[in-house]
Amino acid sequence: MINFLSSVGIIGGADGPTSIIVSGPLAQADGTFWGWLAGGCLLAYLLGSVDFGIIVSKLLYKDDIRTHGSGNAGATNILRTFGWTGAILTALGDIAKSAIAVTLVRWMVTNATGVPELGACAAYVSGLFAVFGHLWPIWFKFKGGKGVATAGGAILATAPLVVLVLAAVFAIMVITTRIVSLSSITVAALYPVLTFLYSMWRGYDVGFTTVCALIMGGLVIWMHRENIKRLRNGTEYKFGQKKK
Repeated sequence: MINFLSSVGIIGGADGPTSIIVSGPLAQADGTFWGWLAGGCLLAYLLGSVDFGIIVSKLLYKDDIRTHGSGNAGATNILRTFGWTGAILTALGDIAKSAIAVTLVRWMVTNATGVPELGACAAYVSGLFAVFGHLWPIWFKFKGGKGVATAGGAILATAPLVVLVLAAVFAIMVITTRIVSLSSITVAALYPVLTFLYSMWRGYDVGFTTVCALIMGGLVIWMHRENIKRLRNGTEYKFGQKKK
């Protein structure tokens, strides 16, 4: 069982606290762990910055997707602007880059420290940095996508069962509502809840995983703030709707 979150205790006497005891995997963290974690997060950010929506639009269509539609460099805008081929390539690329980043960082930290639990901690943190890279890509003037597919890849590499449930919910909502943004916002809000339940089921300490999930889900929802305004106004785009 992996206990992700270190706990902190203070031992003291009549004259006040005399020592601090940290338990859990982070109690085993030393300079080696923090150094590899920092390097791993940088690697995840750089890989996350490889925005496939921009790459696909420029290579296949000789255009920049950020100048069309919503201005977002994600698969949905690619689909509406260029069609299914570009959208599928974009989604697969964005999923793969974060899954690869998280898997690499977990492997690097585990091998460097010899502690699989620390590798698991690093995987969750590096997943966040992969999403950061997608949202604010250094290679593309810090203007990227909304992070749904990239977050999905990170979740796939850390909790495959959770991503299967999220994918099923997403598909059902797209079919029933035809609103991709609403489906994305829903699964982003559901992700921390499922992470909490999954961590309890696996015997993890829910603190670390749920906090990471809250940050990631919150970022995805925040990136959809304009969509939320349109949803409230009843003007949000529905899948298959003809362009006006």
